[in-house]
Amino acid sequence: MKVVLQRSKSASVTVDGKVTGAIDKGYVLLVGITHEDTTEDVAYLAKKITNLRLWEDAEGKMNHSILAHGGAILSVSQFTLYGETKKGNRPSFTGAARPEVAQPLWVAFNDALREQGLRVETGVFGAMMDVAFTNDGPVTILLESK
Repeated sequence: MKVVLQRSKSASVTVDGKVTGAIDKGYVLLVGITHEDTTEDVAYLAKKITNLRLWEDAEGKMNHSILAHGGAILSVSQFTLYGETKKGNRPSFTGAARPEVAQPLWVAFNDALREQGLRVETGVFGAMMDVAFTNDGPVTILLESK
């Protein structure tokens, strides 16, 4: 599992002209799932994201988690994180899990974040989405479960 985490001042996802998810401050998560991913990967990354200290304390050091600082999650499925570009000019997406595997794990990931005490908004799995956000910092972290 791969997640691109971007700290955000505000974010939203729009599908077919309708907002499907929106947050004020928090994290935008672009979530990619591969064939070997399991619920263990889901649990590991949900806990890691919840506890990462990416918010500043009174001294300006990144010492606070999203739970301590406050904020929400906007989770967007992103199979293109498994795009392979070593050969040729057109990416191969064979590393990405098929939708029937990826969607239940993405839903489980979002549920695991909620179980950690976070408010989670989402895009729509498999849809063409417009994602808009203001990156805060900018802070961008790449996380992998394996």
